[in-house]
Amino acid sequence: MIGERTTLDVTHPSPLPFSVAFDPRDEDDIMRRWRTLLRGNQWSHGEQLQEFEVEWAAWNGIPAVGFDNWAGAAAAVLDFFDVAGKTVLCPSNTFLATPRSAMNAGARVEFYDCNREDLCGSFTDFVEKAERFKPALAYIVHIGGHIAFDIHRIADYCRTRGIALIEDCAHAVGADWDGVRPGAFGDAGLFSLYATKTISTGEGGVAVTANPDLERHLRSYRDYGRGSHYRIQGMNHRLDEFRAALGVVQIRRMPEIVGWKQAYARETLDPHYRNRVELPAGMGSGYYKYIVFEEIPQTTGKVYELPCHKIFGCDVELSNTEWISKNHWCVPIYYPKP
Repeated sequence: MIGERTTLDVTHPSPLPFSVAFDPRDEDDIMRRWRTLLRGNQWSHGEQLQEFEVEWAAWNGIPAVGFDNWAGAAAAVLDFFDVAGKTVLCPSNTFLATPRSAMNAGARVEFYDCNREDLCGSFTDFVEKAERFKPALAYIVHIGGHIAFDIHRIADYCRTRGIALIEDCAHAVGADWDGVRPGAFGDAGLFSLYATKTISTGEGGVAVTANPDLERHLRSYRDYGRGSHYRIQGMNHRLDEFRAALGVVQIRRMPEIVGWKQAYARETLDPHYRNRVELPAGMGSGYYKYIVFEEIPQTTGKVYELPCHKIFGCDVELSNTEWISKNHWCVPIYYPKP
């Protein structure tokens, strides 16, 4: 049961050395791409970005738009839904970038609780807060690499009530649930390509959506609104050709990276950690984090140590979120360099 300490008489696996998940076998490919860029004249809006977006969309199953970072993608989505002066629901158990993006877009943020089983948004508290605050838009966050266990119920609820649902997929590269990828359950999904992520371009982001109007808005917003004859008041959130080239080789390597992590979790970690996040049938995690509910001697710390409602000084009781902040730890799980 979650919260109970295990009493296994085993030796914990030795921690893996930290490694950003760039495979040295890809070095020649990326250097070839960069040399072509250095000798050419198009360092933005070129073939590398187009190829990267095609590769990402092929994995995700819906169109993808590259951005300079997660925050730029979030700003573009929130602009499309015009949340200024409206209420946005956000789980408190997330990085502060999630609620801050809505606050910077002029929205009022109300926090909701998570589940103890998966650290992700609770359907029960989501409904309670939605009925009380009547949000125009809501965030759901996929924590640690797996998909939020309540995503189907939350997405169905939002569809029936006209609430835009945005998935924060910053951790969720490589995940799926019965073949559906993160970002495809709601109206849009936002991925991060920051330096510590499962695949990385150093800095970068991706927005995915099946809504063609939203996709057009995203493409225009990231380039000062040029695609809308400047009606859309966007700024510069372009993903340059050098990082896009890195993204191409990374997304192609991603199935191997995630496959290694899944096998390591299943064969090496699971036998040692019974008191862990247990995935539902049909779900695969990208294992950005391997989360356990027992204090362990060698850990990479917690996913988040301080809930967002505490950071922003909100007077709201979120008992599961506060329990999670004190009662989970992360086991090292890094893709080793060959």
